[in-house]
Amino acid sequence: MTRAKYRCRRGLAAGLIGLTCALLAAFAVGAPLHGIALHGQLKYGPDFRHFDYVNPDAPKGGEARFAAIGSFDTFNPFNIKGQAAAGIGQLFETLLTGSADEPFSEYGLIAESVEVAADRGSVTFTLRSQAKFHDGGPITADDVLFSFQTLKAKGSPFYRFYYANVAKAEKLGERQVKFTFGSGENRELPLIMGQMPVLSLNYWRDREFDATTLEPPVGSGPYRIERFEPGRFVVYRRDGNYWGKDLPINRGLYNFERVRYDYYRDVTVALEAFKAGAYDLRVENVAKQWVTGYDFPALARGLVKKETFPNQMPSGMQGFVFNLRRPLFQDPKVRQALAYAFDFEWSNRNLFHGQYVRTRSYFDNSELAARGLPSPEELAVLEPLRKELPPEVFTTEYQPPVANDDAQLRANFQKALQLLRDAGWIFRDRKLVNAKTGEPFRFELLIDDPTWERIGLPFARNLERLGIEMSVRTVDSAQYENRVRDFDFDMVVNVWGQSLSPGNEQREFWSSAAADQPGSRNLAGLKNPAIDRLVDQVIAAPDRASLVTRTRALDRALQWNFLVIPHFHIPYTRIALWDKFGYPSVTPLQGVQLNAWWIDPDKDAALAGRGRTSGER
Repeated sequence: MTRAKYRCRRGLAAGLIGLTCALLAAFAVGAPLHGIALHGQLKYGPDFRHFDYVNPDAPKGGEARFAAIGSFDTFNPFNIKGQAAAGIGQLFETLLTGSADEPFSEYGLIAESVEVAADRGSVTFTLRSQAKFHDGGPITADDVLFSFQTLKAKGSPFYRFYYANVAKAEKLGERQVKFTFGSGENRELPLIMGQMPVLSLNYWRDREFDATTLEPPVGSGPYRIERFEPGRFVVYRRDGNYWGKDLPINRGLYNFERVRYDYYRDVTVALEAFKAGAYDLRVENVAKQWVTGYDFPALARGLVKKETFPNQMPSGMQGFVFNLRRPLFQDPKVRQALAYAFDFEWSNRNLFHGQYVRTRSYFDNSELAARGLPSPEELAVLEPLRKELPPEVFTTEYQPPVANDDAQLRANFQKALQLLRDAGWIFRDRKLVNAKTGEPFRFELLIDDPTWERIGLPFARNLERLGIEMSVRTVDSAQYENRVRDFDFDMVVNVWGQSLSPGNEQREFWSSAAADQPGSRNLAGLKNPAIDRLVDQVIAAPDRASLVTRTRALDRALQWNFLVIPHFHIPYTRIALWDKFGYPSVTPLQGVQLNAWWIDPDKDAALAGRGRTSGER
């Protein structure tokens, strides 16, 4: 997805109900609106002053320093070539922007208004007259059309999937563009077109869009590139002439005067740099580090804080991903069997300090997750596809294997061996081999972060007890990116993030068409016409209730295809920070919003006065 889909609180204050009804009536006849929602009501009316989860009076100024891992070699984040610089998205704006406290609603950014046809068969955007690029040139309909055509033809593969149902794009005036959609229901498309980044035709007309570049591009966003050193750091500076700084959607956001990203070889080095004061804030994804890795003087002295921020987002799916393009993993019994060798309970006790919950759904931590047996409404969706789906979809709630003690683990190994025998594998000389060819069961787990070795190596030891050899190979980020892009792997660790309003991005995750498209996120290589149909039905859901039902049906089908060995999740974000920041008291459904934070001048001065060390800059 080009941007995260944003989450919401339900309902409106009583005083806004009349306004909402008026907006919905206008929406039905295609009148210009200040925003649109996928289902239901907009939270914010046309005269709103700022989002509820920001501090509209937040002070501007100061420098926020972050870490990035690996390297970068391009400032073009829109194609699949090279490693884009961290934070580069701050240079570019979209037609609409989402709020973080609604399921999926967007409000005018470059576009001052949006008109959606009553049948949602088209959307028209009218651009703001004050919207301009960093070079001072106005943003026009020609730029919007160029962006659409270029992203679809030369951008990353997901743009082609995202825009696949756009039948026509046309200029209605200097500041007005209309997108007409093809046949079939796709309620999300008006909002997807609102997410489209708008690029400068004047800048790109004489440049190769599908190449890497370290020439700072012309954007239209709140920040510009101030300085950089390839592969080492990049510094962005807030644009004092940013055309959109006074819009209600931006009030209280983009408060840092400078944003700096320094690159480190790996996460271990990056953590030590944080403790030395070389950068200011890190989102901690490693449970052991969160519990044991921050025992250093600055934390004890109160110079560094550890905070958790809850969210109500679907956790998505993280796990060991099978590449079904490999003959070794094409039998679902084999994939099911290997899941019995992953001992989550042992890992949670010994590696994660009991912090995690086992993931079982592609939409855990939300109402979208399939639970129990299919409801009558889900069965109505699934029954026409029964012949193409595993029978367990209809009869059994999916649960990943559990091993609370050694006896359960031994029982899991027995189940795994039976499944492997059923799939044509036998023991020979203490190795698992193919009964027909004699080939040993051997594969590679490819990773680019040594952190995953702590999880992969115990899994490999358990597989060894089944006669299976799994090697764990750690490569640099560039090699990893290239191999994953070309699907040149047996197994990887991947995370499919999800939103409260799943839609067109599911095509890139699971569709048969995406399986053969290099760079797509269908890493498993899934090709199943029933899944294709379920994805189409999710996209076409006419209301929230049907979206929930159809997503649960899709969830069941994915679970019983054994595409991954599920890992774990937490319903909050862990952040360690040097105590120089202020942040809003409200955390929206999407979770913490770092672009709403600010540098507190008093805290910043106090840190300096208390002898905070600082890395070389």
